[in-house]
Amino acid sequence: MEKFTRLTAVAAVLNRPNVDTDLIIPKQFLKNIERRGYGRHVFHDLRFSPDGTPDPDCPLNQARYQGAGVLVSLENFGCGSSREHAAWALTDYGFKAVVAPSFGDIFRNNSLKNGLLLVELPAETVAGLIRLIEETPGFELTLDLRDQVVSGPGGFSAAFAIDPYAREMLLNGWDEISLTMRKEDRLAAYEAAHRRPWLAAAGS
Repeated sequence: MEKFTRLTAVAAVLNRPNVDTDLIIPKQFLKNIERRGYGRHVFHDLRFSPDGTPDPDCPLNQARYQGAGVLVSLENFGCGSSREHAAWALTDYGFKAVVAPSFGDIFRNNSLKNGLLLVELPAETVAGLIRLIEETPGFELTLDLRDQVVSGPGGFSAAFAIDPYAREMLLNGWDEISLTMRKEDRLAAYEAAHRRPWLAAAGS
C-alpha cells in the first residue's frame, strides 16, 4: 500500500447525503476476484443513463472534475452493505481521499485497509467547501496528513481529527498484513520454540 503523507489534487463534488456502497459500486459488478477493474463501474447508476451513455447531468462526468483525486460529499458517506469493493472502486477510479461530515463505520474500516484517506469535517465547513469548489473550476485541495489540515484556494483551511492508529497506518503505507509482518522475527522465533514432534518427523 502506498504511503499517504500529503496530496494536492482536483476536488470533485457529489452533493448528496447517504451515499451507500451499492451506489458507489452496484452489486452486478461484484464479479472480479482482484481489486483492480472496479473503477470503470464506480457510481455507475449516476454516471450512465439506462442506455449506457454518459449522463451529462452527473457531476462526475463534467470536464472540470476529470482526473479528480479527492471527492467531497455529504453526511453518512459509505453507509449500507459491508462490501470492501466500494473502497476498491473509489481508489481504482483515482480517488485518494474523501471529505464528508460523516462516514459509515464499516466503510471507514475498509477504506483504511486500502489506503483511502477519509477526512471528517463539520457539515457547515463541508457546505462552504462545496460552494467554493462549484464556483472555482479546477479547484484543488491539499490534504496534509502529518499536520492534519485541509487547505485550498480562497483562503480555505480546516483542521481535521483522525484516529492515531489510522494515521500511523496511512503515513507508513501499512495494511494489516504488513503490520503483522513487522513482527516476522518474533513469529519465526515462536515457531522455532514450539515446533511439534510430528512436524520434525515429517521434515518440516
